[in-house]
Amino acid sequence: MKKFFRGLQWALALASWALVQGAAAQGFPERPITFVVPFAAGSGTDQLARALAVPVGAATGQAVIVENKGGANGFIASQYVARAAPDGYTVLIGGVTTHAADEHLFKSLPYDPVNDFEPLTLLGTGGQIMVVNPKFPAKTVAEFVAMAKAQPGKYSFASGSSSSRMAGELLQQLAGIKLLHVPYKSNSLAIADVLGGQVDMIITDTITGLPQVKAGTLRALGVSGSRRSPLAPDIPTIAEAGVKGYEIGYWFAAYAPAKTPPAVVAKLNKLLVDAVHSESARAAFFGPSGVDTTTSSPEELAKFQATESARWGRIISAAHIEPE
Repeated sequence: MKKFFRGLQWALALASWALVQGAAAQGFPERPITFVVPFAAGSGTDQLARALAVPVGAATGQAVIVENKGGANGFIASQYVARAAPDGYTVLIGGVTTHAADEHLFKSLPYDPVNDFEPLTLLGTGGQIMVVNPKFPAKTVAEFVAMAKAQPGKYSFASGSSSSRMAGELLQQLAGIKLLHVPYKSNSLAIADVLGGQVDMIITDTITGLPQVKAGTLRALGVSGSRRSPLAPDIPTIAEAGVKGYEIGYWFAAYAPAKTPPAVVAKLNKLLVDAVHSESARAAFFGPSGVDTTTSSPEELAKFQATESARWGRIISAAHIEPE
């Protein structure tokens, strides 16, 4: 009989918990949601967050605030969200830097990329573009590689994110060259110094790099994907330009703090997936940037993140990068 009552109490408690979770999701959101961005204003992640904020706000009737917490390779923003209340009102718009590369680049992180977050959905996948100052002598990838081979360590590359840095590291590995790495807080800041001639090259996301190419302020040497960008079909891939096997990209994803109620996670997943595929987000971000609209379930994102973390770990290990 005692076992029966214990079972009944457990069943009632579970049913009560389910009702509470359902009620929480039904009323969510009842106040503004904050999208936290780990990079500076103007970065690709920032542009994506602002593009998604509009349809999410329209769907919920609540304001969506975009808060930039750049610096420290995404540490500041990630730690902030990891420590936020798990109520669904604080969402990290992160990706490959915060949830795949950083754990291999640093001896310790102030957050756990797996255990401190609830995956929500993938938001997009994209390629990068290799650019130099128009005054730089090399006009092709092959010419750049030849110059770098002739004078190892003389030429530099900038990076403002882990994906940008790993693109440069992979280029060195596959082309057999040695470059000087110059780190920045964001790709937009790194590009400013490439524009100024302080750094020779950057492989950056097409979102921030391609507009400069089209304006004539930077020269494109190649794109990082397996195929040419539909936004710039005249720019060859780095692989077809002479670096055999070269292919690398980046991805965006959304995360909530760990222990966010499952019903709220499901609600956020739907809001964000719908936002990614909305006409307003396509017009404001995905169309102009060339980033592919890529969404997922929370479970699919968790599996994707694990696979990507292992892949980036292999690249970093091959580059003989000692964790900082």
